[in-house]
Amino acid sequence: MALPIVAVIGRPNVGKSTLVNRLAGAQAAIVYDQPGITRDRTYQPAFWRDRDYQVVDTGGLVFHDDSEFLPHIREQAQLALAEASAAVFVVDGQIGPTQGDQEIASWLRQQSVPVLLAVNKCESLEQGLIQAAQFWQLGLGEPYPVSGIHGNGTGELLDSLITHLPATVEEPTLEEIKVAIVGRPNVGKSSLLNAFVGEARAIVSPVSGTTRDALDTQVHHDDQVYRLIDTAGIRKKKSVEYGPEFFSVNRAFKAIRRADVVLLVIDALEGVTEQDQKLAGRIEEDGRACVIVVNKWDAVEKDSYTIYDFDHQIAARLNFLDWAKRIYVSAKTGQRVVKILELVNQAVEQHRRRVSTAVVNEVLQDASQWHTPPTTRQGRQGRIYYGTQVTVRPPSFTLFVNDPHLIKDNYRRYVERQFRDNLGFEGTPIRLFWRGKTMRDLERSSANRATRV
Repeated sequence: MALPIVAVIGRPNVGKSTLVNRLAGAQAAIVYDQPGITRDRTYQPAFWRDRDYQVVDTGGLVFHDDSEFLPHIREQAQLALAEASAAVFVVDGQIGPTQGDQEIASWLRQQSVPVLLAVNKCESLEQGLIQAAQFWQLGLGEPYPVSGIHGNGTGELLDSLITHLPATVEEPTLEEIKVAIVGRPNVGKSSLLNAFVGEARAIVSPVSGTTRDALDTQVHHDDQVYRLIDTAGIRKKKSVEYGPEFFSVNRAFKAIRRADVVLLVIDALEGVTEQDQKLAGRIEEDGRACVIVVNKWDAVEKDSYTIYDFDHQIAARLNFLDWAKRIYVSAKTGQRVVKILELVNQAVEQHRRRVSTAVVNEVLQDASQWHTPPTTRQGRQGRIYYGTQVTVRPPSFTLFVNDPHLIKDNYRRYVERQFRDNLGFEGTPIRLFWRGKTMRDLERSSANRATRV
């Protein structure tokens, strides 16, 4: 059963994101002293007493102004209310009631969802009661003085809130596959998320930097649950100033680290750029499985060689992601978008795959027979004794050798190719750790194994 939803509504800069973080017990929503930071709906799990629910942060509502993103923000707030079991209307206790608050209150009274009025920024208990009393005039019932920063008064607010939420029912949960959608600004990440979800989950705009928070969205497909994480566009480091974009980029990098699979979205009209290469390197460095998604393929003029030329460009410029599968899609038309999830499933399976020690050593033996490690001028030659898989996510192997310094980079790459040619691991990086071990150590470990048997 899906968790009930609580929508948090209010003007810009009244502290909605701070209160959302307080209710969820996490610093997931970006908080910055500047209006308009939150634009999309951002969901966070929360609980109070015996109730589990999702709290949804929304952008600051401004009526009678259609500039920039404000119409989209109003649409997102309306969508949040439509799916909510209850709403929390946040106002600024230090400023007092404003015309904007009156307009939002009038709009909320026309909705069918129950509304609780949270008077934020009431850090002082005595002064908070006086500040809250001003908001009776909004006609939304009792105003609750709270402090999103310190947590004052949130308990009383939540005690009233959960009376509008259904009781939590324990059900077996399927393991989620976490999928981060990353790329440069304006490559179509939010459009791709909306194509997966089938609704305007994220604001889509030609304006660079539209998405700021990392947006988590659950999608069910073929009895599998996916958590799709839309991220802010990542520009070159020197172009990012401290402020909202800085925090957005940090959240995008965190999304890569917590994902099982990363969708690296590339603009088909611009091709593979230097920034795409840096992002690809970040994905490989963090050990994440990856699918390369070439978006806007519908807008490319094609002939019988186009896809082969683009494949060649990807292979040349993203050679360190040669293990990642590629797919050419159009988020705008939905072309091949669902097939991305099939590649995600395959990548996750390989990312979590474990191979027996016997199979690992069979591959190593064949590799050594076909191409022995090189010999130094002093006549010393590297020797691989045996190997074993030590972990997954990504698959990692420890290879025991006489001296790691004798195994040069060319031979290490050769062994990795043999692993991939014989064992697959498409869609995931693999790690090879070269560990020195003398014959005496080997004999001792063999004797220990025999004793244990």
